[in-house]
Amino acid sequence: MMQNNTKIAVTGGIGSGKTTVCKIIKEQGYTVISCDEIYSHLLCDISFLNSLAAEFGNILNSDGTLSRKKLAEIVFSDKDKLTRLNEITHPEIMKEAIKQMSGGGIYFCEVPLLFEGEFEALFDKIIVVLRNKELRISSITKRDEITYLDAKKRIDSQFNYDNLSFEKYYVIHNNSDFENLNAVTLEIINKIK
Repeated sequence: MMQNNTKIAVTGGIGSGKTTVCKIIKEQGYTVISCDEIYSHLLCDISFLNSLAAEFGNILNSDGTLSRKKLAEIVFSDKDKLTRLNEITHPEIMKEAIKQMSGGGIYFCEVPLLFEGEFEALFDKIIVVLRNKELRISSITKRDEITYLDAKKRIDSQFNYDNLSFEKYYVIHNNSDFENLNAVTLEIINKIK
């Protein structure tokens, strides 16, 4: 007999708190897959890095590893280049994520660019984490040690969640403290199961 398989995407803009939401979910004993971790593993593949370098130019360090800073400077300054990076990386990342969610059970997957990549149909349910822009900028500047303007540029280059209709999705508003985020996340997990 085949076990049920449920795939749930957790998404939201950069700095929204989706990683924290995924940590809360993981602490409840669920399997959580991170597209960012899959991407990090891809960046250890020399042929993949060479294909990125062929596309974007001088983005490798002297030891052959990716300079994330150089790549970020290129793609967050040019929407077409960001689109091209997503076209190269997203299919590879999602292929691996779906493979990791192929068994029975409930899987949560942190997918930062779910709507940009039009991957909604791959998931049974979607959780969207929202946070006001100033809190997101503050979070990104601390986490990535970048300037206010660089953080704002990253947010502005991404999908605009203000234009999204949320009727089909579970929504977490992350504008308060951790205790509130934790409580709302647990409430949504209970609704989903």
